[in-house]
Amino acid sequence: MHRPTSDVQAFEAHAADADLDDLRARLAAARLPEAETVYRAAPGPRRWEHGVPLTDLIDVVNYWHTGYNWRSFEERLNRIGQFRTTIDGLGIHFLHRRSARADATPLIVTHGWPGSIAEFIDVVDELADPKNSDAPAFHVVVPSLPGFGYSDKPATTGWGTEKIAAAWVELMGRLGYNKFAAHGGDWGGNITTVLGGRFPAHVLGIHTTFAEGPPGLATDGLTAVEREWTEETRNFWRHRAAYAKQQATRPQTIGYSLVDSPVGLLAWILDKFAEWSDTEDSPFETISRDRVLDDVTLYWLTRTGASAARIYYESHNSLDPELRVDIPSAITMYPRDIEKCPRPWAQKRYRQIVRWRSPEIGGHFPSLEVPEFFVKDLQEGLAAVLTANR
Repeated sequence: MHRPTSDVQAFEAHAADADLDDLRARLAAARLPEAETVYRAAPGPRRWEHGVPLTDLIDVVNYWHTGYNWRSFEERLNRIGQFRTTIDGLGIHFLHRRSARADATPLIVTHGWPGSIAEFIDVVDELADPKNSDAPAFHVVVPSLPGFGYSDKPATTGWGTEKIAAAWVELMGRLGYNKFAAHGGDWGGNITTVLGGRFPAHVLGIHTTFAEGPPGLATDGLTAVEREWTEETRNFWRHRAAYAKQQATRPQTIGYSLVDSPVGLLAWILDKFAEWSDTEDSPFETISRDRVLDDVTLYWLTRTGASAARIYYESHNSLDPELRVDIPSAITMYPRDIEKCPRPWAQKRYRQIVRWRSPEIGGHFPSLEVPEFFVKDLQEGLAAVLTANR
């Protein structure tokens, strides 16, 4: 199954000291606006009606400047194992953690925006070598999307979700994994759906926290909860998706701020961690400041604020209405995620749903918010997928 290839090169992360010094200097010299005019006592989600509250931002900026340790994150990445390869002229970076188990299944895990490989560093080891010997084990591959992290930035248009999915098949083949399972959420869930629909000869099955039925489906026959999901999703896209419209139409314009100002980048991303996580007030109720800053600092040091935003320009609303996934699929809809698809709608696209779960806790970043539950759910979902594939 494993075929080493000269097309894949080992990679180590190590930011220049000068870049870290520059970051600290910019944080120390940050110019901040006055406080928001929505004054509300903490805790409470309505404090965030204008975006990231000034007091919260100052607290994180101070920690980023004086307490956060980027080198610790680099060391963790290097211990997991990092590599790069060139596909269609673009350098692709990925983590690769092989399992010690002989029965392990290859698994590609794809992040979204404003996430990164940082979302999965706390779960990779347990997926590869689970403490429970009855749980399935995986050879885990976690690529950085084009324009994200240590992957190259596309210099031309065209790197949308369809091309990325095809690149993932090529990547897994170079590692000797001609058949594999796939997981993803957010853009990663979109790409995982494309993988399952376009490449059934290579993909054993999928697990996703993103599901999107074909357009134009009626709400007739949906349960009260499912109708509530559709209303919440509609409300999100009508009233809370300005970031997506900006990045889908003018990614270069917002990109200047994201690449030039670490505080601007932090606020742009922290806003989403706050709004999309299953918390009452602050994302740090469930996600550590270090994990959020691992993610933000990775964007900063690689100068990928603009290039990552372009995935919206390339792929916003681009999932093929006719695409169908006939291979086994496991789907989990976390309660505080920004899009939740009713199962009757999902079944119109995902034709062989072998496991469906709606947990009581968790939001858009489950691997960071509820990592133990996330791992168990992913293991059980993929176990059902692999059983159905036999």
